[in-house]
Amino acid sequence: MTKQELIEKIAMEIDVSKKKAGEAFNAVLDGIRLSLEKDEKVTLVGFGTFSVARRAARTGVNPATGAKINIPATKVPKFKPGKKLKEAVK
Repeated sequence: MTKQELIEKIAMEIDVSKKKAGEAFNAVLDGIRLSLEKDEKVTLVGFGTFSVARRAARTGVNPATGAKINIPATKVPKFKPGKKLKEAVK
């Protein structure tokens, strides 16, 4: 399902225009993004938790040349599905 298809489904479910559904959907995504930028967790009970994970610096290998390279530490978004989502996918 694409973002547009999801917006269309939301619009039909709650009987609003696609534009309003799109604005609401984008507001939710922006809220999640802004919270993660602040290193805050976002928990949607029954769905899952978005958080920020830290990856330590490490040494890697360039597969094209075989040369060793330093990979810097970084932060990445992480998602842990909730119990209801896990059960729905079984």
